[in-house]
Amino acid sequence: MARHGYALTFALLFAEAIGLPFPAAIALVAAGAAVAAHTLWGPYVLLTCITALLLGDTVQFWLGRYMGWALLGFLCRVSINPETCILRSAESFYKRGKATLVIAKFIPGVNTMAAPLAGSMNMRFWQFLRLDFGGALVYSLTYLSVGFLSRDFLAAILRGFHAAGRAMEGVIISALVVYAIYRIVQYRKHRMYRVVPRVQVHELAARLASEDASRVLIVDVRSHGYYDPGTARIKGSIRIEPNNLEEELKHLAKDKDIYLYCT
Repeated sequence: MARHGYALTFALLFAEAIGLPFPAAIALVAAGAAVAAHTLWGPYVLLTCITALLLGDTVQFWLGRYMGWALLGFLCRVSINPETCILRSAESFYKRGKATLVIAKFIPGVNTMAAPLAGSMNMRFWQFLRLDFGGALVYSLTYLSVGFLSRDFLAAILRGFHAAGRAMEGVIISALVVYAIYRIVQYRKHRMYRVVPRVQVHELAARLASEDASRVLIVDVRSHGYYDPGTARIKGSIRIEPNNLEEELKHLAKDKDIYLYCT
């Protein structure tokens, strides 16, 4: 922090803003502690943080505008459960509207998806920039303040790490190994959801035109885009809310073949 504080803080925040798994919150806390120790100057640190976050989010916004679901799908593939990743982010937009951008950085998963989602929804850029600036300012000030106020506590923890020496290294390495195993287990557990059985349009259309049509139930499970004005739906389909599946499943017919369609 003493030698490369501004550059390090900028790099970590920018990396997280463009979707890489870097600990931006920890970097902010460390930078806040450095400000309290008079190693870094507060206004410069705050300017560095906001600039890094806005630049990263702007890149994500324009990629979302021109790449749409290709980018969102890629970002979600690196998460444990892609379906939850998109649904959680889209749900935040539908519940809170564009104001989601102000609090998005505090919500794991949504922080990465908010900017490209805003771009894919064709939000006006200057409106996005204004809301994103507010979010970056609140996020930066919050964690910088935590670091500033807890400088002595953090220093005591670091002294404890140094005193523990090799024992602390062993604990940290063991924790990393356990976390890696946990991620692998979760990935294997959710791997089945990456392959979804599909039916071709003409096959379903032929079945709907046959005498067997009464045994078919078509369900609209779209989240992103469903509420857009003028959105078309498949005739005869019903709507269920993907974020409330446990309750919705109770009302689905058990004696029919169910076909789902999403965005």
